[in-house]
Amino acid sequence: MFNNQNVLEYFNQLPTLLKIVWIGSVVLFILILFFLFYLYYLRAYLRGKELISKNLFTQYENDLITYLYLGENTSQINSEQQTIIDNMKVSIQNKFKRTILISVLSKLKSDISGEMALAINQLFIKTGLLNYALKKLESKKWDQIALGIKELTQFEITNVYNEISKFQNHPKQEVRNQVQLYYVSLFHFKGLEFLDNLKTPISEWNQIQLLEILQKFDDQEITDISPWLKSENDSVVLFSLKLAKIYNQFQVIEILLQLLNHQNKEIRVSAIKILGYFQVKEAKEIVKSNFSDRSSEEKITFFKILQDIVTADDEAFIIENTLNPNFQIRFLAFQLLKNNYIEKLHELKQNATEYDNSRIFNFLEVV
Repeated sequence: MFNNQNVLEYFNQLPTLLKIVWIGSVVLFILILFFLFYLYYLRAYLRGKELISKNLFTQYENDLITYLYLGENTSQINSEQQTIIDNMKVSIQNKFKRTILISVLSKLKSDISGEMALAINQLFIKTGLLNYALKKLESKKWDQIALGIKELTQFEITNVYNEISKFQNHPKQEVRNQVQLYYVSLFHFKGLEFLDNLKTPISEWNQIQLLEILQKFDDQEITDISPWLKSENDSVVLFSLKLAKIYNQFQVIEILLQLLNHQNKEIRVSAIKILGYFQVKEAKEIVKSNFSDRSSEEKITFFKILQDIVTADDEAFIIENTLNPNFQIRFLAFQLLKNNYIEKLHELKQNATEYDNSRIFNFLEVV
């Protein structure tokens, strides 16, 4: 007590600034101790939760494998399977356990196919997980909506088409992506009908995913893509151009020729590439007719595809562009001359004075 009084008297005699420093140091020390204890507790909690997760994952995985191998017929459930279902119904009432069970089902679904995959889809319904997925669609949180649609897609719930369609033009792109994947994953080419009235853009990544899914179904007949090529939604047009190339849609060549003068540069460039891929010679005259007004990207793309469809009629056009101010276009023009009009290239070399053109000749190894 005496010591405490001495300390208190000493503290009271200190200048105000030093008092503030001491008080701040004590408070800081207490806070540090608090956070150290909290971090220790949090670390222990997370480790415990991770251990529980691993144990539950293993348990559910064993139960599901047992369930799958107990059933000889996916349309009939025996007593042992029913017991597993009942236990899972109880477990999924806990959100943490429900999340782990869905992850186990997803893992198994990705590893198997055939009747067992169908059995997992049925189990998703019988355990009541379907109801939880549908409840997510009613959430005000966009990430929950997207997650619900993803689960319905993964477990092939086809009878909720109308419910999913409500989110087709959702403000969040992540939700729209999941809706589009639902359509195509479960309804294949028919699922592309969402393009008819789509007002929002399709992300480039989702276009790639949709095409990958579609290419798994070689036995499917592609629908008429003509209306989509005329869509006011530029992303729909770009996606349809990819379809036209992958599925060799020669019947839409007339529409592709019209797209060479589309207001969107990216669409014009894609149209040039595809028409070159189809080796449509009519495309040349359309591009050449207003070549000087086109963007550098269009010009470069055109010269690249000209390699495969060049004819004698193109000689003057190619020679004219050996003076193009764009070095890449000039290089491609000289390359075309080397591959198709070598005598003319030698003639131009003899009269070459530009340093850049000399570099091109050296690179092309023109002697």
